[in-house]
Amino acid sequence: MFPVHRIYCVGRNYADHALEMGGDPVREPPFFFQKNPDSLVPDGGVFPYPGRSVDVQYEIELVVALGEGGSSIPLDRALDRVFGYAVGIDMTRRDLQAEAKRQGRPWEVGKAFERAAPCSALVPASVTGHPRRGAIRLAVGGEVRQQGDLAQMIWSVAETIAELSTLFTLAPGDLIFTGTPKGVGPVRRGDVLDGSIEGVGTLSISVA
Repeated sequence: MFPVHRIYCVGRNYADHALEMGGDPVREPPFFFQKNPDSLVPDGGVFPYPGRSVDVQYEIELVVALGEGGSSIPLDRALDRVFGYAVGIDMTRRDLQAEAKRQGRPWEVGKAFERAAPCSALVPASVTGHPRRGAIRLAVGGEVRQQGDLAQMIWSVAETIAELSTLFTLAPGDLIFTGTPKGVGPVRRGDVLDGSIEGVGTLSISVA
């Protein structure tokens, strides 16, 4: 088992999703938020619909797992820190997040709740390489809702690691959810979510 240390997430790392969320797709410095390691849900697991929310949404993402850490990591050495990759879903209580934004408050209530980070098995980079392109998609009940390509990321994996390491001292066991393409939307109890990233793997969870 991979000993997860922290979970970092990148906000609005695909231009079309930035527009979808009312943001600016211009390549500005990335911003980050965190989830908790005990928010992870393994492939085939169950995501319990959380309380205090009526608008819970999915965001399919490439997950990067670090085997080495450091601070102020040079861009040309960033990928050396990567252990492997996985498929993840950033589950979001969108209504609570929107209210936090409106009040200028942190996003934790919308992002860092229980079981809000479904994640597939990790595949070592020795198997996947360092994917710079490849189809990323998510289907709900067999209907494709999100579809894009890793090449559409505004900030690459290496750039994300290098930038994040100027803000935090990264450590072995850190996971980085790298952002989502457009098409985010709500889930309902009984939904089955199937995600995939070309060359990386698949992830399936059910909503209870």
